[in-house]
Amino acid sequence: MTAQTVSGIFLKANEVRLVTLTGSRSEHQVIAPKVNKFSLVKNPSQAETREFVAQLQAYINEHNISKLVLNRRATTGQGAGGAGTFLMEGAILASIEVEIEFVHPATMRATDKRCSELKQVKPKTVDLGKAYDLAFECLAE
Repeated sequence: MTAQTVSGIFLKANEVRLVTLTGSRSEHQVIAPKVNKFSLVKNPSQAETREFVAQLQAYINEHNISKLVLNRRATTGQGAGGAGTFLMEGAILASIEVEIEFVHPATMRATDKRCSELKQVKPKTVDLGKAYDLAFECLAE
């Protein structure tokens, strides 16, 4: 079985932060560490939204990504997803042609407790760390 390339996409405000991993949970590496953010302006036009999707699709094609893993947005309460994340999530769901999976923050916390010793290449910044955790969730055991 060939290694699956998975990209964790952390939606926050008007940005997506990406970390792409290939391999398995026990043996994986980060792909394309230089590209890690795509933005969508506030109140985007149809053309700006299309450009955002085109940039993301080009990244997916360039790195042969087979699955995107997104954070499950809160719908109520503090930290509920705002309009920016809602727009980006909708554009991604409607337009991107690879498998998309959503992961709840509680699932990531549970995996982190069980598998933290396997996360040797996790980025130090918070948002990229969350994107890494998302990708890690969908790596093969």
